[in-house]
Amino acid sequence: MQAPPNIALMLRLRELAQLFNSMDPSPFVDRDLDADAEEFIMSWARELPAGRDLELAIQLSLPSPAGSVAGVGDAVRRYFATRAAIKRLEFGQMMRRGRVSLSVGSVFLTGCLLLGEVLAKSGGGPVVDILREGLTIAGWVAMWRPLEIYLYDWWPLLEERRRLDLLARIKVRIEMPQDGTAFPVGNETDKEQFHKAAA
Repeated sequence: MQAPPNIALMLRLRELAQLFNSMDPSPFVDRDLDADAEEFIMSWARELPAGRDLELAIQLSLPSPAGSVAGVGDAVRRYFATRAAIKRLEFGQMMRRGRVSLSVGSVFLTGCLLLGEVLAKSGGGPVVDILREGLTIAGWVAMWRPLEIYLYDWWPLLEERRRLDLLARIKVRIEMPQDGTAFPVGNETDKEQFHKAAA
């Protein structure tokens, strides 16, 4: 069975430096991506079907030294691998916070229900009924946060981590102008011009 083709994203830049954060003093291979470039790549990755290899094709209007071009793929993959590791830590912290919240909420809910039963056995009346209902509501409200974590909060974080893991394996291809031919890019006020393409 033939493997599905790569899905490619085309980035057209004036120069390779535009791909990276110009304010980051780190060595080239450890430098952060430009915020606009990162956001566009991430939004592109969110639209992709699962199980497809990704390719980032960068077209440069101006030629770059061979040494800097050689390290671009490693720099891009390292950046997304670092982001994925951070998301794994965030996911673990969220799960720990969920366990603590669940334990505290369960204890508080149990205490409220038991206290409500004690009040009910001590005598009737509207005041006792109001207090009992209030304790029941307060106990279940305390369970709101752990239920939110385990029902809703964890899966978007897990999905983003999986997406970053996929981008950490992305193939990078750089195309430079030949014979003085420049690829079209935006005007001087446009930092990047992005194009989507399927290879």
